[in-house]
Amino acid sequence: MKTLKIIAFTHKHIELEKLGCLVLCNDAIDNVLTSVRNRFNISEIFYLGTCNRVEFVFTSEQAIDKEFALDFIKAFHKKELDGEILKSMIDNSNVYEGEDALNHLMRVSSSLESLVVGEKEILAQVRKAYETCRERGFTGDFLRLIMSRVVKTAKEIYTYTNISRNPISVVSIAYRKLRSLKINPNSRILIIGAGETNQNISKYLKKHKYHNFSVFNRTLSKAQALADELGGNAYDLEALKTYKEGFDIIITCTGSIDPILTNDLYTSLLAGEKEKKVIVDLAIPNDVAPEVIANNHLDYIEVKTLQDIADQNLKERYQELINGEAIIEQNIKEFRPILKQRRVEIAMKEVPEKIKEIRSRALNDVFANEINTLDDNSREVLEKVMAYMEKKYISVPMVIAKDILVKNS
Repeated sequence: MKTLKIIAFTHKHIELEKLGCLVLCNDAIDNVLTSVRNRFNISEIFYLGTCNRVEFVFTSEQAIDKEFALDFIKAFHKKELDGEILKSMIDNSNVYEGEDALNHLMRVSSSLESLVVGEKEILAQVRKAYETCRERGFTGDFLRLIMSRVVKTAKEIYTYTNISRNPISVVSIAYRKLRSLKINPNSRILIIGAGETNQNISKYLKKHKYHNFSVFNRTLSKAQALADELGGNAYDLEALKTYKEGFDIIITCTGSIDPILTNDLYTSLLAGEKEKKVIVDLAIPNDVAPEVIANNHLDYIEVKTLQDIADQNLKERYQELINGEAIIEQNIKEFRPILKQRRVEIAMKEVPEKIKEIRSRALNDVFANEINTLDDNSREVLEKVMAYMEKKYISVPMVIAKDILVKNS
């Protein structure tokens, strides 16, 4: 396993905009990896590039250090990088070899190294990166074995720990709480503000068949864009004062420093309706005035409570790191004899051909004269004996080698 190497540039030590300098476009992968592989005598390699990490996973007999990483990046990056930026990136890179590299790749794939621990997207990104390079002929049998074990390990961590169980985004938690109220899909939903937060929660609602939307925003064009996406109606913010269609749910998130939803406006929006309503207030500071909550019959979901839940969920995820690390340790332990066994198989793959050559030479050269004196029946028996011995001579060394591996492990 000592030939496994990784050079990693990540969000933990390098600013994200600087990481962007190292990202390869899909069309450049072939030329760049071919050039790097030839220059450094690398037999297998794949490249991983995400929004917060760039990593090179490869096999090499030579030792890897920061000096090697510098030469590697200079060869990889055709455009001249600013000297200070390049030095900073190399100083803050990480190099891994052998089991440390395998451990790192398992941690990355199971999100233990992610900006947000527990997010499953990274496993799909690692698999796609590997498959892209495999399909282009940059990887072989060794990295195939490595990736098979890495994927197995990541799936076990996601399955047998709580590292990704509870959501940690305010929007996803808000949507869960909203769904827990068993709101009818035909509910009339007023969306106040058309920014990213409301766009995101709207996607959840649309996905689960909610369809009756009215979008209000200071800039009407932005309200219209979101309304078009949701199949709803768009209004400017002032239209709230005269809106008389009633509602069941209000979702609000604006940048206002003062409450948008005052008690008078809320009463006007009710349009005489007496049923219990729901407000989801995702703004900081809150868009809903305190008297609205105090004076009306409603379920109120506010961002402060949601953030507290998100922080607790994130804390619980980090507590699961120990469980994830234990799974990684066990998988590395199990992988050692598997890798050794595969190496034996590769080393001995020529044995069958060698034995066939010996058999052919014995029959057709060394003992040819003696065999020619045999009758047909004797010759047939000899052929059967030789075929039987050939099979045994092929299988016996493999069995013995595997037994030695099992005992030593």
